[in-house]
Amino acid sequence: MVDIKHLTEDGIDILVVVGEVDASSSIQLDSAIKEVVENGASKILIDCRSLEYISSAGLGVFMSYIEELKQKNISMVLTDLSEKVHNVFQILGLDQLLTICENREAGMEKLK
Repeated sequence: MVDIKHLTEDGIDILVVVGEVDASSSIQLDSAIKEVVENGASKILIDCRSLEYISSAGLGVFMSYIEELKQKNISMVLTDLSEKVHNVFQILGLDQLLTICENREAGMEKLK
């Protein structure tokens, strides 16, 4: 089960992901990202401080947006990944395709 909160700070759309992103809840993650992209976001920060688990379906959501974000010139960073979640991104090489920052402050700075 996942809960996603949408905030806006300094012109940056922030999605706070709380809980677990698995096959069934990855649909919510996809919808949240899709909504901010369709509403014209140019900078997106995904706050993963409270993300406890992510499955391959959840990772697939991020992968599915890589090309679209490039085409639309939208910057996206993920922040505050736990060691366990960060390792999953590294194993699949997603840390090379996505911008990952240590914390929210670094992510906000990267997007400014």
